[in-house]
Amino acid sequence: MPGLFQTRILGSSAAVPTSLRHTTAQLLQYNNNYILLDCAEGTQMQLRRFKTPLMKINRIFISHLHGDHYLGLPGLLFTYHLLGREKDIHIYSPPGLEEIIELHYRVSRLRPSFEVVFHEINEGRELLCSDNDFLVESIEMEHRIPTYGFLIKEIEGRRNIKKEIIARYDIPVSQMPDIKKGKNLIRPDGQIIPNEVITTPAPSPRIYAFCSDTNYTESYIDQITGADLLYHEATFMADMEETARAKTHCTTKEAAETAKKADVKRLMIGHYSARYKELDSFLKEAEEIFPNTILAREGEVIPVG
Repeated sequence: MPGLFQTRILGSSAAVPTSLRHTTAQLLQYNNNYILLDCAEGTQMQLRRFKTPLMKINRIFISHLHGDHYLGLPGLLFTYHLLGREKDIHIYSPPGLEEIIELHYRVSRLRPSFEVVFHEINEGRELLCSDNDFLVESIEMEHRIPTYGFLIKEIEGRRNIKKEIIARYDIPVSQMPDIKKGKNLIRPDGQIIPNEVITTPAPSPRIYAFCSDTNYTESYIDQITGADLLYHEATFMADMEETARAKTHCTTKEAAETAKKADVKRLMIGHYSARYKELDSFLKEAEEIFPNTILAREGEVIPVG
């Protein structure tokens, strides 16, 4: 059975929070792994509001160093210290964040009770981390300062041995791991049973693409192609395209065009400008180009695939 793979929306507003929308943050869950994608002001309050397992977050990915994407981080680290956290936490970001956090330490004369391990994200496409379940790659955005999105991809699983085959050929337990990896069954008399006869393929790896602040660009279309779920910023509606260009952001229709050209399965738009009170018009514009679009709404949990 595929593992649990989902994201919870903690903040969906652009630079300025509103009374109803916080700025950007999402909590990604893969089975018992929890990853924070951006950590804007108020993120730890949202984590508590939605009763998330705060102490299980071991990796934090910061897309860029505009305040609406990282200003909640110093407070979250301080809270972890007060709660007595001991386990390391790994933070991935463009250069400069470690310097900012070190300044907080120096001025407050306080260092956390746990190790904060910083990983700088470099230009281009980079494998940031991987384990037995998933990997995370950087996606280079086009914004006013170095900015990155994140591609979270499930590691391809092993093949499944057909239940009726196990009994028919009396498959020894010792051969099962290799068979699941794709090797043939070798019977005691030397007969070889091809792997494709006795197994079914593993489910296709699921992919979540988190595309943060960016101008419209096709530079990463190939990287996100086929994603099960694409989150893409859509700060403005289509009639404000000139404003979007000036501020290096995207419109609803541009986010939808990206989804269409990348042939993703589903699009989720967010990072709405605070000037907009209602969001139904956002959804309508995007659906004109890419019908399978949803809105990022705070508190909602969206499955990947």
